Amino acid sequence: MNPPLNPATLQALSDFPRQLEQFYEAIPHSHKDWTPPSWEGIPSENFMAIAQICHVRDIEIDGYHVRIQRTLAESNPLLESLDGYVLERERDYAAADAREALAAFRAARIKTMAMLSGVTPQQLDRTAEFEGYGVLTLRSLMHYLCSHDQQHLAGLQWLLGKIDASRVNAAAA
Repeated sequence: MNPPLNPATLQALSDFPRQLEQFYEAIPHSHKDWTPPSWEGIPSENFMAIAQICHVRDIEIDGYHVRIQRTLAESNPLLESLDGYVLERERDYAAADAREALAAFRAARIKTMAMLSGVTPQQLDRTAEFEGYGVLTLRSLMHYLCSHDQQHLAGLQWLLGKIDASRVNAAAA
């Protein structure tokens, strides 16, 4: 018997927009476009806070929406990996409006959840090849999406840690 998508994964996917907004709002206003002197140790891409938001929005829309649709509609499609740094440059993430980016992401995640709502366990077993990951199932793809979400929450927490450390270092200097 094919298992459904893990309820904890579905819950994490559903909760992510709220968490993303809360973590972003924790970034001090003075540091919304701040970059640390070193990115060493960041658990996500080397993006300042606003770019973290824009990145997850664009990967959701241009990446996962397309990947889900193709996995459901095609036989073993090759799913493209997107270069987040190219998207950042082309779409000028630094100039983005955070409220608009967060609202667009929230709407995109609602669409993702709607796409998944009617998926059967058999459809979750549909296969595709994801560039850089290899052969996977739709179920695998949803776990990777959840992992991607968690990486960017961790990236925002990492930035918060660096921001706080920079304040301490500035006071000591």
